[in-house]
Amino acid sequence: MDSRKIISNLIWRFCERIGAQGVSMIVSIVLARLLAPSVYGTVALITVFTTLLQVFVDSGLGSALVQKKDADDLDFSTVFYFNLLMCSVLYLVMFFAAPFIAAFYESPELTPVIRVVSLILIISGVRNVQQSYVSKQMAFKRFFYATISGTIVSGVVGIAMAYGGYGVWALVAQMLVNLAVGTVVLWFTVKWRPKFMFSFSRLKKLFSYGWKLLVSSLINTAYNDLRKMIIGKVYTKDDLAFYERGSQFPSVAVTNINASIDSVLFPAMSASQDDKNAVKTMTRRAIKTSTYILFPVMIGLGVCAKPIVSLVLTDKWLPCVPFMYIYCFTYAFQPIHTANLNAIKAIGRSDMFLKLEIIKKILGLAVILITIPYGVMTMAYGMIITSVASQIINSWPNKKLLDYSYLEQLKDMLPSMGLSILMGVIVSLVGLLGLGNILTLVIQVVLGVGIYLGGSILFRLECFEYVIGLIKKFLHKR
Repeated sequence: MDSRKIISNLIWRFCERIGAQGVSMIVSIVLARLLAPSVYGTVALITVFTTLLQVFVDSGLGSALVQKKDADDLDFSTVFYFNLLMCSVLYLVMFFAAPFIAAFYESPELTPVIRVVSLILIISGVRNVQQSYVSKQMAFKRFFYATISGTIVSGVVGIAMAYGGYGVWALVAQMLVNLAVGTVVLWFTVKWRPKFMFSFSRLKKLFSYGWKLLVSSLINTAYNDLRKMIIGKVYTKDDLAFYERGSQFPSVAVTNINASIDSVLFPAMSASQDDKNAVKTMTRRAIKTSTYILFPVMIGLGVCAKPIVSLVLTDKWLPCVPFMYIYCFTYAFQPIHTANLNAIKAIGRSDMFLKLEIIKKILGLAVILITIPYGVMTMAYGMIITSVASQIINSWPNKKLLDYSYLEQLKDMLPSMGLSILMGVIVSLVGLLGLGNILTLVIQVVLGVGIYLGGSILFRLECFEYVIGLIKKFLHKR
């Protein structure tokens, strides 16, 4: 695949994520100031179930469409109609299960909220195949328009309803409007339309690849939601809200950087799936570049966590700071997971992908069960253990498949990691001066950026020169 096309799509995807997350962050900050932590805890309880069911929206078939070399209109139309049917059934399941879920949490008021939030499943069913088509065609500029439109409109709706005193319904409306507007814009900007055709044989072939990814996603999503479900049941809604809020700022950076690379890397690798050297080169480049960008951001966020939360969200959210430290550490290594798993998927080893998920989740489940009696904070610390173990597990198959071992991957990340840690240590000393939150944060950010960029130039880091080259190529093309 043309490297210029990959670079162009990567930058478009990154711009989309930066724009969307930037607007979402502003909206989230305003809503966090207007709404109580318990409101966020209520929505978090509901999304435990909707997130799990939304895995079925894709059914692994979206990835199968991208991975299949000769996917045509019959394939896309078949998946489109299958998804609509599946999503309709899932919505009915959530509609009738709502009272039982509300009873489980001993909160009868959740029933109507669950039924409305579950409409996400129907909207996602319409959007899913359009997304796969955009990914297959490497036309990520379309995502930019759709995502930005949905984020802005939903932000206005959410804030207006929060000011109007609608409480939890402000968050519900924001979620639904965001997805609905983005879907409409994507529908009108993407040329593909479903044809009146369907093939059970095509569906069967796509599902033979996709079902393993479906099961993997189910296991992963259920595992991630299990911790939240337990916190919401055993502890309080406030505990769950602080736990969830601790991921907000780290998640913004990870979503922007990692999701951009993930969405472009998989179709690019799939197009070169028969050339193992090319796949290894892409995997290595993804790990080195994303680590160079993500590590300093995560360490910087961890160092500046307390003044950021105090200034942006107000002191009522300070209990989320310890969780933010943990999320910063675990998210810093996300690129190594993404790159290794994309390589395994791209070369058609969805069976290996599933085996890895089972191994990781058995380990993770053991850690959760052991830490439950010791409080929410201990459960969060358990994520550090599973994060380190998962890195090794995800990279293990590529030692054989791509001749790219975990030690070699760590060696590729070491220059960025070392410089980021040095920057973090120096920046953390500013917090000891006892200055006000605003002055402390300004000095830390300026000093941190200066140290990292200066160190990149001084030590002539290859990743720094590569990123600068990418930007120059993109600007020259424009």
